[in-house]
Amino acid sequence: MQAMVLPRPGPIENTPLRAEDRPDPTPGPGELLLAVAACGVCRTDLQLVEGDLEARRLPLVPGHQIVGRVAAVGPETGGWAPGDRAGAGWLGSSCGTCALCGNGRENLCEEARFTGWDNDGGYATRAVVRADFAVRLPDGFSDLAAAPLLCGGVIGYRSLRVSGIRPGERLGLYGFGASALLAIQVAVHWGCEVFVATRSEAEQRRAREMGAVWAGPYEEPPPAPLDAAVTFAPVGEVVVAALRALGRGGVVAVNAIHLDCIPEFPYDLLWWERQIRSVANYTRADAQEFVDLAACLPIRTVVDAFPLADANTALARLKRGEVAGAAVLVAPG
Repeated sequence: MQAMVLPRPGPIENTPLRAEDRPDPTPGPGELLLAVAACGVCRTDLQLVEGDLEARRLPLVPGHQIVGRVAAVGPETGGWAPGDRAGAGWLGSSCGTCALCGNGRENLCEEARFTGWDNDGGYATRAVVRADFAVRLPDGFSDLAAAPLLCGGVIGYRSLRVSGIRPGERLGLYGFGASALLAIQVAVHWGCEVFVATRSEAEQRRAREMGAVWAGPYEEPPPAPLDAAVTFAPVGEVVVAALRALGRGGVVAVNAIHLDCIPEFPYDLLWWERQIRSVANYTRADAQEFVDLAACLPIRTVVDAFPLADANTALARLKRGEVAGAAVLVAPG
């Protein structure tokens, strides 16, 4: 198989990912071997490649938004057959026995393992995934269109749930990248009034075209207090800006696995039972619920496609803000 491998982290400008030919892996019990068709490129991948998020193993094949076909089924593995279309996302496995797993919060399991962080991911032509954590993808999405649903889409959907936003309420989205592009479609479908904060005037225009009632820069307060907000930019100052815009009892859901820091702010911003909540991973139920909803709406994805061999280029363009929607790597063949 072909793979883009990270021997050690480094600035993306130094092209740290290296192309390698490797033997095809063999799926073990309970596992699937996927023939990868497409893999989304996520800001978390960039943080891993550059070392902002510490690698858990090296060398590593990144990538956790995998769409492919089942090439082989491991022993003692039911429910899947060669040729089935399958997706794999960030949550690669959990223990299944702890109290968190038992009450539907497997995303918080201390033994959870993550695709493209603990295990080799989808920047390759083959990938091994746990069969019970693979996602069944509805018809109606091409492989390219489906890939961004498996991280930005699912995490954005969970962020909306964590924020507690309800139909008809006022929602703020802070940052308007790939995940927010999908979340706004769900929020508009729910009948929410959506307010978008982003530095880019082009993104502000796009937000209004997609149904936002207001769009402006981070430093400009929305014209009405928000019932809830989701922050997508990995910058602590943006979290404070969202908190400042909240009404009483509102929640800021922080959609980030890595954040630089949250600057000091006066307690008055948190008073009146406002909350800041992190969003950590997702559950299998979140993933299946979201992709099924995405097919029904339908959610529309905007994709910039790159050959697998151009993974460094895709990450560099993501870093520079030059990706219009979601970057997706296309496997050869």
